[in-house]
Amino acid sequence: MKLMFGLPLLYLLLFCATQALGVQIHSTPGFNSDGVIQTELEKVVSLVCQPDSSREPQTDEELVWLRNGALVGLKEGNKEGRSSVCVTPVLYADNGANFTCHLSKNATVSASIILNVTYPPQISGSEEVTVEEESDLLLQCDVEANPPVTNTSWTLNGDEIDLAAGGFTVTNDGFKIQIMANKVEKSLHEGTYECSAYSNKYGQHTKTFSVTLTEKTMKFPLMPMIAGLVVVCLTIILAFASRWKMIAKCCKKITK
Repeated sequence: MKLMFGLPLLYLLLFCATQALGVQIHSTPGFNSDGVIQTELEKVVSLVCQPDSSREPQTDEELVWLRNGALVGLKEGNKEGRSSVCVTPVLYADNGANFTCHLSKNATVSASIILNVTYPPQISGSEEVTVEEESDLLLQCDVEANPPVTNTSWTLNGDEIDLAAGGFTVTNDGFKIQIMANKVEKSLHEGTYECSAYSNKYGQHTKTFSVTLTEKTMKFPLMPMIAGLVVVCLTIILAFASRWKMIAKCCKKITK
């Protein structure tokens, strides 16, 4: 309940600050009645801050910009009377960014806006996957989007996957969807997998995985073999060294 009232209250406060506290922010594209700019990835957002018309014009008034509370570096000549900030290109990290402009001498005289960056899930293309039989299979797709996707699914060779028959496990944390299977078998797990995510704003997005299973290969125990050879060699060397004197005497007798 607190969250339901908290967000509208925050937007209302931002809107009031944008309009009535002595400085104004103008933007391209414009912001809505909640003080939120709707934009997309790779777009450009231009912000301009200046004292509003209710204040006496003071061309030497210095303005300060903050992004999420951190100071934005401004060039000389872009601080007094009128100041602009350009967000180009808009990135994932700009989603939810809060830009505030205030007077340098009086931080309470301020205005703020929030960026709402919309973007689709990053699902596309195809991928070749090779797995040995009796190994584990893990496939995943990135479904993070704004607004969030409303539906996700996995198919195998065009059909809905029978989770129980193939021993599959499907997980979805809102950022990635994964499908997993342990000790895969050619008859059950080889084929073309497809992950799908549907967004009300951006529609359907899919990615395919062509999974090929190969015969299980015997793993050669290289390190134990090397360790065993080292032990054998050292034993031979030590045995030879311990009997060196006897061998040397025997050789002298033979030469005589």
